[in-house]
Amino acid sequence: MIEILRFTLVLTVAAIPVALPAVLSVTMAVGAMSLAKKQAIVSRLVSIEELAGVDVLCSDKTGTLTQNRMTVSDPVTFYGHTVEELMLYAALASKEENKDPIETPIFEYLQKTGQTKELKQYQQVKFTPFDPVSKRTEAIVKSGDKTFLVTKGASQVVLGLCGERINQEEILGKVGGFAEKGFRTLGIAVKHPEDKNFDFIGLLPLFDPPREDSKSTIKEAMNLGLDVKMVTGDNIAIGKQIANVLGIGDNILDARDLRGASNKELVILGKIISTAVFKKLSPNISERDTAEFAKGVVKDIEKEFEDIELPKGYVNRHESEIIEVIEDADGFAQVFPEDKYLIVDKLQKAGHIVGMTGDGVNDAPALKKADAGIAVSGATDAARAAADLVLLAPGLSVIVDAITGARVTFERMKSYSLYRIAETIRVILFMTASIVIFNFYPVTAIMIIILALLNDLPILAIAYDRTKVDNEPVRWNMAEVMSISTMLGILGVIASFGIFYIAEEYMHLSAPVVQSFIFLKLAVAGHLTIFITRTEDRFWRKPHPAPILLWAAVLTKILATLFVVYGWFVAPIGWKYALIVWGYAIAWAVVNDFVKVWAYKILRKDNIIA
Repeated sequence: MIEILRFTLVLTVAAIPVALPAVLSVTMAVGAMSLAKKQAIVSRLVSIEELAGVDVLCSDKTGTLTQNRMTVSDPVTFYGHTVEELMLYAALASKEENKDPIETPIFEYLQKTGQTKELKQYQQVKFTPFDPVSKRTEAIVKSGDKTFLVTKGASQVVLGLCGERINQEEILGKVGGFAEKGFRTLGIAVKHPEDKNFDFIGLLPLFDPPREDSKSTIKEAMNLGLDVKMVTGDNIAIGKQIANVLGIGDNILDARDLRGASNKELVILGKIISTAVFKKLSPNISERDTAEFAKGVVKDIEKEFEDIELPKGYVNRHESEIIEVIEDADGFAQVFPEDKYLIVDKLQKAGHIVGMTGDGVNDAPALKKADAGIAVSGATDAARAAADLVLLAPGLSVIVDAITGARVTFERMKSYSLYRIAETIRVILFMTASIVIFNFYPVTAIMIIILALLNDLPILAIAYDRTKVDNEPVRWNMAEVMSISTMLGILGVIASFGIFYIAEEYMHLSAPVVQSFIFLKLAVAGHLTIFITRTEDRFWRKPHPAPILLWAAVLTKILATLFVVYGWFVAPIGWKYALIVWGYAIAWAVVNDFVKVWAYKILRKDNIIA
């Protein structure tokens, strides 16, 4: 009974990886501290693993890819109005204290032109801020005993308030021209009490230049295996222009296509019907003239539908088709917060690990849904609370740095997991076989405790180890982890029985000395295993171990050697035998390393283990 209890105690101590939770937690905590130095705060430690595996990054355009510093270009006025009037009304339809990035350049323009004094003659009685539904701001303004309304917002929306006497085709043509150059255009209008409709004043083009590092950062992200997709509330023309400049691509989709509210199908239907009707009415007309007629009809239909959003689900598309469209897209335009959620959901259903940026209250569901929700600099409290990563600095480079740092942390966790599983398998199998088959305890209970302390406590230094940054997203492949660690564990068992056999059969050592032999071999080989598992390449190649990890391993192994040489708590074996054990352990470590490299090649050849 006592022997059974002793056997159980020794195996229990040997089997439980007591340091596993501590090492993984410390590794993630150190990784989080490293990310914080790069202006990225991790809200949940486990999100580091998800961040390391992100393969699709959906990034907001404004503030992340661009500078979020709008500048006023050349305003265009209509119907006898002046630029001074346009800028004055634009300011009256804004609120300076809101520090809105779209409104700030308007007030800066007035300061440069000296119109701020004129602005003081007006009093803003009521202000209605911009919202994604109305797509405009509105203010009730009082000057003396006169009161009037001013509005600014999406050009098509403002034009819709101005009645039929204005030339919408001419104005929208100007808007399209600005959009192709990457300008966001605001329509400005005013309505006096005696007016039935708003009076259209003109167009205010604003330009938000790309950040200087955005193009190079996107290229770097693509080299890291990230599919960067741009997300913007601007129209397709602006989105395409910015995406082309940044090297993202020009396949920018209208978000309405995703929610089944696109008018594309109706435009195509209009083309088919107009062609058929024209042929029926004029059978002798050439194909070329018919095509020209249909082209004109389609152009008119597109204008009519430009600001009309069909009911959600009007166009029924299969989910697999929507997923394919989203995967192929380089970006999305005219996006509402709920569209972000849909994009994340569909990409996740396709097996992607998705990172999504956001800053507003309405972005919170999408940030929560994403595998790595990223609240950008200046985000609302709601967005920060929902996000896994909170950025303290603007720009895409902060996100890419965070992903790179997360991959480094992941590799440290993976190398420790391989080591710990391999060591557990080695010790348990060797001890069980020794006791059951040979009726011999290879190490004593006190040796097991010392071994656990010498092997596990210094291994905390792996949290600071140098690792290679993978060029592809990384995620746990437990089949591979178990295969490699099991193979190393079994090799360790063979090596342990080898020295057991040599000590007993060739050197004819006493049982206590054999136990000291095996104790030193297990101690030395243990930390040699971490140097094997920390890289998929030869262990002597770069990146070399961090000094703190190297010295932690060396010093603890020297301590273990002193234990057996001078007989501290164990039978002494002297320096000669200690050097034999060291040589034996190092020789087996080299063999293990060659087998490890071969195993990785075999497992990944033809994707044996996915």
